[in-house]
Amino acid sequence: QVQLVESGGGLVQAGGSLRLSCAASGRTFSNYAMGWFRQAPGKEREFVAAISRAGGRIVYADSVKGRFTISRDNAKNTVYLQMNSLKPEDTAVYYCAQTSSTGLITTRTQFDYWGQGTQVTVSS
Repeated sequence: QVQLVESGGGLVQAGGSLRLSCAASGRTFSNYAMGWFRQAPGKEREFVAAISRAGGRIVYADSVKGRFTISRDNAKNTVYLQMNSLKPEDTAVYYCAQTSSTGLITTRTQFDYWGQGTQVTVSS
């Protein structure tokens, strides 16, 4: 049974930084691409970033490009999201997700498993 557990969320002032982690278990982590999504109140869940199985290919949403960095450590079965220069509009619940699809996937429906989410709140 696949489990994804996020951590690292919290309250931060605008301009600050947070690092999210997502620990995976249940199947061979290095065989699957990973992604981060977020959902703000009253809005749909949106794509943030994705990373390929070995970490060699990465894609970001335009809204976070240059500020967020996704990475993974296959030895630790963990994917990370380093978030810098945070803005109030980054406030959301952040979810990590795992996909069996090949290539870099940005579509929510193509991810098989999801974590429970971690709240990120950026104050102005």
